[in-house]
Amino acid sequence: MIEPLAATAVALVFWVTLLLYGFSSFWWLLEVTVLAYGWRADDESEIGLDNIQVRILTYNSPSTVQVTVNSVPEGVAETKVIAEAEMDIDGADVHVVPDEFESQAQKKGRAIEWARRHVACEQEYILYLDEDSIMVNFEGLPAADLVQITEHPLRTGSWLVYLCEVFRVGYQREQRAFHRMAYPLYAWGGAVAVRTELEDEVTWDVPTITEDTTYIWRAAKHVNRKGGRFDYRLLNRRFRNQAPPSIREMFNQRRRWMSGTLRDMYRLPRRYLPLQAARIITWTLSPVIPLLSVLAFLYPELVPQHGLYQIASVGLFSMLFVYMTAGLIEYRKYPEQWPVYLALTPLVVTLHAVGAFWGMLRPAKDFKITEKTPGRVGVETLTELNPDLDEEIMAPNEETAEPGKETAASDGESDAAAASAND
Repeated sequence: MIEPLAATAVALVFWVTLLLYGFSSFWWLLEVTVLAYGWRADDESEIGLDNIQVRILTYNSPSTVQVTVNSVPEGVAETKVIAEAEMDIDGADVHVVPDEFESQAQKKGRAIEWARRHVACEQEYILYLDEDSIMVNFEGLPAADLVQITEHPLRTGSWLVYLCEVFRVGYQREQRAFHRMAYPLYAWGGAVAVRTELEDEVTWDVPTITEDTTYIWRAAKHVNRKGGRFDYRLLNRRFRNQAPPSIREMFNQRRRWMSGTLRDMYRLPRRYLPLQAARIITWTLSPVIPLLSVLAFLYPELVPQHGLYQIASVGLFSMLFVYMTAGLIEYRKYPEQWPVYLALTPLVVTLHAVGAFWGMLRPAKDFKITEKTPGRVGVETLTELNPDLDEEIMAPNEETAEPGKETAASDGESDAAAASAND
């Protein structure tokens, strides 16, 4: 009796894992091939620079912040630095969050909420940047409730971490479909613009360690309750930001992302929960798919419909290489470099999943700050590790392209701030 039950349980593990991963993979393919249609706004600079206030969030990293401030186009109405300590920054006003300020929000969210209450803004939009988010080819914003600007993480230390970021950026191609959803699935707070009026209605005053994604869910709910539909737009400018400097830092970062998502999932409508749960499980179990395929090949008696399982598992395993290929395309790597990246994909997927698995088993309760360069390695080293990073974008940005002029950050065009994105 025990043996048949054990065999059934093993078969269920194999098939349930496969079906969950298959569902998540099918959804991603649907997003990038069908739902992404029309993702680009008709007018990507409808909101001019003079109607945007930039706010750069930092704990206490003036050298990194200065590089980001230098990249802000001259036409931007105001540049503010929201910091936890006093610092001197050329080209920006620095506002320090008082120690006595009380809020339900944590760390970065607390700083944003303090600034919302105490830093004046007469502009229609606020563009929030992380301390290491370098602006590239920025001419304005499309009109929307929230505008997500795409990222292009730079290598700062570990090459394997950099490969994990290439993989992640490839997977994030699905953001092109988020304008179709009443509730976009996540946000990256390193470069996100919010409508000032909506921000004052929604606020950031909630306990969370993933303030960017939680805000987008709460804003969508707020707009829907008022009888409207949340307007999301993706702006493909590939702002440069920094990959975690070490594998350990990446693990901590992924752990926080997973922990915050699990803690705040209740804010999503029920119809979104099966999709979100499947995505969480498949992220953490991504390395298991090839392992199960090998076990099924070695021990075919473990899996009913063994032939079908083998075909399906090989097909889903190949999806990992599709995500990496999408990242290579986003980074504009030369095709002759692809074999090295693709060969390391199984290792990259495993490393990318470790932090998420850690966060699922032992959720983080606090926000651990990831140390950034140049305070760590210097601007020279940063440019040496990233040949696509033009040193000119680290210097004060004195000129801005004329409104309406085509930007080089659009798909299929070369980057005006970088000769190419090739190593």
